[in-house]
Amino acid sequence: MLIARARYIVSSMSARDHIARLYPEMRAYATTLARDRTEAEDLAGDAVVRALSHDRAPADPERLRPWLLRTIRNLHIDKWRAGRVRREYRETVGRISYESRAAAVEDDVLGRMALARLTPEHREVLILVDGLGHSYAEAAALIGVPRGTVMSRLARARAAMVAQVRGAQEGQ
Repeated sequence: MLIARARYIVSSMSARDHIARLYPEMRAYATTLARDRTEAEDLAGDAVVRALSHDRAPADPERLRPWLLRTIRNLHIDKWRAGRVRREYRETVGRISYESRAAAVEDDVLGRMALARLTPEHREVLILVDGLGHSYAEAAALIGVPRGTVMSRLARARAAMVAQVRGAQEGQ
């Protein structure tokens, strides 16, 4: 009965309510792609505008989520191709003074730097699966590659992250 009630509540919600519920995840995914908060807000906002104004936007909440994330990805690719992707994240990380930070902050910085050094394909898969909790199949559908490719990229991304963090710690 609880499941039936939850489905009723979800089905009675408007598209705006569904988008509002999904917005934090949309912004997190956009931040992963753009690596800049301002650009991420633009991507997520543009996706919301498209969802509300597009006649073919899915009304079903289960189909709306991947549609919105795919829209964000496509918007990002379009902006990247046009040369408007900002590189402020790398500059900010380069200015951090590692000596003045606590060990936890250093580990966080090392992790962010290692993430920034991953290829865009590896970083995207790592964030979709490990960061946002998507299954391999969901991630594969979102980025348009086979499930095995997602699994392979994820394994390589994790190994690269570990190697980079360990190498940075040993070099201290």
